[in-house]
Amino acid sequence: MSEQRTFHSFSEFYPYYLEEHSDVTCRRLHFLGSLLVLVVGLWALASGRLVWLLLLPVIGYGFAWIGHFKFEKNRPATFRYPLYSLMGDWVMFRDMLIGRIRF
Repeated sequence: MSEQRTFHSFSEFYPYYLEEHSDVTCRRLHFLGSLLVLVVGLWALASGRLVWLLLLPVIGYGFAWIGHFKFEKNRPATFRYPLYSLMGDWVMFRDMLIGRIRF
């Protein structure tokens, strides 16, 4: 297992996060998981079916972890850097939406 790196800010962490997501299929699965989290979350709030909100971590992390274990062949950054990793998911999602990152 590799040694845990120390990051003093999210701006230091994000380039590392992108290195850990170099496989295009892994990025696509992250994008799909994030998109489904948004859609299901908004639907659950709008419909009042709040129990569906419990599925959001399963949806988001499920797609991401499949991408890491099957395609990226690495351990998700979530295990070592949970907060920065969550932030990285949404920044990468935005960057894919605006075309800054290919997916």
